Amino acid sequence: MRLVVVCPYDWSRPGGVQAHVANLAEALAPDHAVRVVAPCGGPVQADHADAPVEVVGVGGSVGVRINRSVAPVALGPGAARRTLAAVRAHRPDVVHVHEPLAPAVSLAAAALGPRPLVGTFHAWSPSAWLYRGLAAPARRVVGRLDAPLAVSPVARDYLCDALGLPAPRVQVVPNGVQVAPFRAAQPLAGLRDPSRPLVLFVGRLERRKGLAVAVRAWLALRETHPQARLCVVGEGPERARCARMIPGSAREDAQFMGRADRAELPGYFASADAFVSPALGGESFGIVLLEAMAAGVPVVASDIPAYRAVVEGDGPPAGLLTAPGSPQALAHGLRRVFDDRARRSPRLVPRQRPVEPGLRRGGVTSAAPATSWRLAGSQALADPPRARWGGCARCPILPTVFVFHLDCDAALARPPHKGQRPTGVEPGAVGGGGPGGGEAGGCVMWPPRPRTSPCAVP
Repeated sequence: MRLVVVCPYDWSRPGGVQAHVANLAEALAPDHAVRVVAPCGGPVQADHADAPVEVVGVGGSVGVRINRSVAPVALGPGAARRTLAAVRAHRPDVVHVHEPLAPAVSLAAAALGPRPLVGTFHAWSPSAWLYRGLAAPARRVVGRLDAPLAVSPVARDYLCDALGLPAPRVQVVPNGVQVAPFRAAQPLAGLRDPSRPLVLFVGRLERRKGLAVAVRAWLALRETHPQARLCVVGEGPERARCARMIPGSAREDAQFMGRADRAELPGYFASADAFVSPALGGESFGIVLLEAMAAGVPVVASDIPAYRAVVEGDGPPAGLLTAPGSPQALAHGLRRVFDDRARRSPRLVPRQRPVEPGLRRGGVTSAAPATSWRLAGSQALADPPRARWGGCARCPILPTVFVFHLDCDAALARPPHKGQRPTGVEPGAVGGGGPGGGEAGGCVMWPPRPRTSPCAVP
């Protein structure tokens, strides 16, 4: 298959959506021709530099403040035109757009790009004023999507409530994590010390991620556990302010490591005795929670809707949840972890939960039990759910699309867009009296029937 994955955020900047897109594209690359289209305003991150995926940059980005964060997006008609040109030049069989309503790259691909279209929604916010204000045109864009997806029930409900869409219209397909690197990781030299427990924070150092809460909680923890250390992995505007919060007597036990690439990250988790994620809100999932669970590190996180869905799911909790914004509550959770040795066992790791047969493939797992969340992975599933319009049991198109099997006939048998020749079909094969071709109501029918699915597998 020829696949295009569209990312609205600057490929040269770290971020959860960028990491999601990179992992998806790399998982699909061995079996498909994958092109990533995204803004790119600087050198490609080391994480992505050696990836076996073609990346087409469509210009730089500007930082737009939204949802208590800064989104590096491309704006303007030039970025939209370059996006459409890059997408169409690949002659894709499927286009997967992330954050389809984000300007201008994803919005252009979702509103004007070739179909079939898969759209994944990642966002959640306590306020939906922007979605509600643009509800009418946004609904038209979502209406073009053949497979609208959301990374969590929180993200789905946010989208559907704001736009007035029925929840069944959007399928929840959670983020995944490559378990093997985290399971096999070894502690980093100088970090692992059983006599001096290590608290780990990983994420962008911006206010909404709650680093200040983590620092204050660690200082409170040291009143009862004076040997406890803190390791902060990430970069951002909060670094200097939070570093100044640490008194001189404790500074040698606090390490700010800067940004770590994907190859280094598992080693930090392997070195930790507890992982904290005290986000204040604005999260729709929490991939870092999965990474900690995959490494077998106890999780203490904010009790916000997205984290609650990851940690609690439908089964036994896979971590501790504490009141958002409360250093005292977070410190209490850490004390429970350090004082209860049983909580430092692998029973907190989701891989110990019962998993529906056939759902774990390619070393990828999801946090919640398989009865409620379907696995996001790079392998076709043995018994996938059907798309709402039916399904083709032999067509694992974009299995991470994900576990979502598009019906070749229903999703692809539509007229090609103006100026676009159907991908994979020789000239004359449809319309114009070509072998097996035909027309109905003045529209070229593609692919002609009968035919074998282009993505059929033996």
